Amino acid sequence: MGYTVGQVSAFAGVTVRTLHHYDRAGLLSPGDRSRAGYRRYDDRDLARLRHILFYRELGFPLDEIAEILADPQAGVLHHLRNRQRQLTEEIARLRRLSEAAERAIEVQQTGVSLTPEERFEVFGEISFDLSYATEAQLKWRDSKGHREAMARAGTHTKEDWRRLMAEAAAWRADLLACHDDGEPADGERAMDIAEEHRLHVTRWFTPCPPEMHRRIADDFAADPRAFALVVPPSQQRPDLAAYLARAVHANASRRAHLHEPRMGKTDENPDRHGRIAR
Repeated sequence: MGYTVGQVSAFAGVTVRTLHHYDRAGLLSPGDRSRAGYRRYDDRDLARLRHILFYRELGFPLDEIAEILADPQAGVLHHLRNRQRQLTEEIARLRRLSEAAERAIEVQQTGVSLTPEERFEVFGEISFDLSYATEAQLKWRDSKGHREAMARAGTHTKEDWRRLMAEAAAWRADLLACHDDGEPADGERAMDIAEEHRLHVTRWFTPCPPEMHRRIADDFAADPRAFALVVPPSQQRPDLAAYLARAVHANASRRAHLHEPRMGKTDENPDRHGRIAR
C-alpha cells in the first residue's frame, strides 16, 4: 500500500519540500511509486526517516547523516561522541553569550542616561565601548565599588556630566603636559596628577582607595578601550597608559604612609577647574 508524500509530511512533521530534498540528495528515496509516478513510502522508508530526523535534531549535517546510515554499525558511536562534545562546547558558548547579554542590559539600564545627541555633545571624542563595558561588568560583577559606580553614573544629570567632563579635560591636560615635559612617573608632579584622578573617581562614582586605583590603572595599561575612557586616541602617546599606571602605583605607595582624606570632604575648596586644592 504505502504512504503518499503528503501523508508522510503530515505525520512526520516535515514539509513536502524537505522530503523532496531528501530524495534529491539520495538520503531518503521512496521504495515505490504509484502508477501515476508519485512517491510511495513504505515502513522501511519511515524507519529511515525517523533516523534522519533524530540525527538532524542533534545538528548533524546531511552528508554526515548519509555516512552514518550507509553503515549504521560502523563508527556511529564515534559520530555521536564528537557531536556531544560539539554540543557541550556550544552550550557553554551560549551560556557565556547569555550572561554577556544580561550584563549588557544592566549597563544600558544603569549607565549614562543621556540621548545619543547629548552623549556626543558632552563626551566628544571620549567613547564608551559597549563591548568593554560588558566585559567590565563580567570581570567586576562581584565588586561593590563597580556596582556603586554604575549606579552613580545612572543618576548623573546632563549638567553633572558637563562638570565631570570639564574636570576630566583639565586633568587630562595636566597629565599630557607632565608626560611631555619628561617628568618621571614616580615624581611628585606625576603622583599629584594620579591623586587628582583618584579623587575624581571618588567624587563622581565611588570611594576609590589606593588599591582600587591600582587596579583601575592596570586596566588602563592593559586595555586600550579602558584607557580611551579617559584619554581619547587622538591625544594618546605610545607609553602614556603605562606612564599613568606607574604614577598611580607610586602615588598609592606614597599614600600608604599618609592618612586617607575624609571622603565627605573631597569636593571642598575646588580650584577654577573644579579640582581639589592641596
